[in-house]
Amino acid sequence: MTISLSAIAAAGALGFVAFAVIVMRTPDPTLVKADGIVVLTGGDTRILEGARLLREGHGDRLLISGVNRHTGRQDLIRISGLGEKQFNCCVDIGYSALNTIGNANETRSWAEAMRFDTLIVVTSSYHMPRSIAELARELPNTTLIAHPVQPPGFTDGAWWLRPRTARVLVSEYLKFLPAAARYAAARVMGPWDESSIAETPAPGKPQANI
Repeated sequence: MTISLSAIAAAGALGFVAFAVIVMRTPDPTLVKADGIVVLTGGDTRILEGARLLREGHGDRLLISGVNRHTGRQDLIRISGLGEKQFNCCVDIGYSALNTIGNANETRSWAEAMRFDTLIVVTSSYHMPRSIAELARELPNTTLIAHPVQPPGFTDGAWWLRPRTARVLVSEYLKFLPAAARYAAARVMGPWDESSIAETPAPGKPQANI
């Protein structure tokens, strides 16, 4: 039993280190065009980046998912930096999502209504693995292209020497594990199209609220 517990602890520790290395990697700005862009709210930086991608033509429409009900359209226009004409034309606001699972449900409804087959996903780097797992479970036939954003204070370097960063990474890793388990169970229990699995970012290439 002691050996088994030690093996589980070692596997968990190695998994966490791999997780931390991936999410702390500097994102590659190169990006292809997709049908749509979805921003999972959790900070102005995410919205700004999603708006930039829309403005530069990386997607035809932008969904901002999980918006606080007290945040109005004019607030989002100001935060995004988009012109009012482009915002009214090409930005959709989702108010129903309260967490990452809700983001996935809201995104699925939007993507199906728009008949989008490819989506760029914008969220914080540490939140990206869990987001991709939940979105891929809800959208098994949609190609997800992750575009992680490094939040302020999340710079490359010795994250283990920064208590606040380390706490965020540990917390997010513990949230990611059940999301990954749900994703794996969905693949095992239902039919799956291998060509639709969410893209995984390789080093130097982008891939798929708290």
